[in-house]
Amino acid sequence: MATYILMTKLSPELMQDVKHREAIGRHWMTVIQEKCPEVKFTAHYALLGPYDFLDIYEAPDEETATKVSMISQAQGALSAESWTAIEYGRFLELMEEIA
Repeated sequence: MATYILMTKLSPELMQDVKHREAIGRHWMTVIQEKCPEVKFTAHYALLGPYDFLDIYEAPDEETATKVSMISQAQGALSAESWTAIEYGRFLELMEEIA
């Protein structure tokens, strides 16, 4: 499976809902698991900066990664971007192939 990075910026309303933040996050994960059961999350970080959260996950293809972003936006994210991630060792191998 391919590795993806999900960068999420929540709406101001969701970020200010401190009392329900954990429940909102659990609901988001439940929807992801229901709609994309093949997705495996390996890390979840809260951030300071232009994005609120960074998630690292594995998905079988870019269509599934697109669904993860779309579900995130449907659940209240102002923006959700899934980026392809390549392990550094494989990156170096690719560099050798084009040299």
